[in-house]
Order: sequence, then C-alpha cells, then structure tokens
Amino acid sequence: MEIGIKFKSELKVTEADTAASVGSGTLRVLATPVVITLIEKTAWKSIDRYMDNGCCTVGTALDIEHLAPTPVGMTVTCETTLTAVDGRRLVFQAEVNDADGLTIAQGIHTRFIVDGNRFQEKADKLLNDK
Repeated sequence: MEIGIKFKSELKVTEADTAASVGSGTLRVLATPVVITLIEKTAWKSIDRYMDNGCCTVGTALDIEHLAPTPVGMTVTCETTLTAVDGRRLVFQAEVNDADGLTIAQGIHTRFIVDGNRFQEKADKLLNDK
C-alpha cells in the first residue's frame, strides 16, 4: 500500500442525514455524525482492495472541522488521501466539498489493519462473558 491513494464518495443529503433526524441538533442540515460516516466510508473503501485475505480496517481516530452547513437536496463529495502508513496504522487526509465547491469539512482520520475474524470474535466474547 502506497502513500497517495485517493478515493471519492458522494452523498446527496436527505432528511435522514440531517442533525434533526440523527439527534445531533435541531436543524435540517447535514449532520456532523453523517459527515464522519462519509469520511470513514471513503477512507476504508480507498484501501479495501489492498487488504490481505481476512483483513480489514477499523477506524480509531478522527479529528475534523465541520465548517459550513449543507441543506437537504445538495450533494457533497468526500475525498480521502492516504498520507501515512506506519505498520498497521493508516492515516488519511479528508476533505468534504459541497456542490458549489465550498469545503464544508476537513480533517485527519486514522484506521488500523486488523484480522477481521479475530477482531469480531474478541468483540463478541465481551458480550458472551457477561
């Protein structure tokens, strides 16, 4: 996996994506938790094809600024760029722009490569041990 891998995802903002709908506020604008989900989705999709059999990535950190509101009906585009690879640790720069080209969010997202089955088993064991 090489530094510089880029990927883009789009989202057309619906009522379900608003702060009022997801519980992060009262306004009918794109919610920050939805922006976070878009960034994570874009990052993992960018490198998923490079994963060894049985491996996947999990998000571990996200530092973003949500800079501008986006109304229902507008499409936003997220682009992530892989900026660092340190063993199993992957760091991405993320930028989200609205249909007019305005940057509505930007930040850094970190993911770790894990063995998917082992990770899931460990999580499931937490519930089973209770």
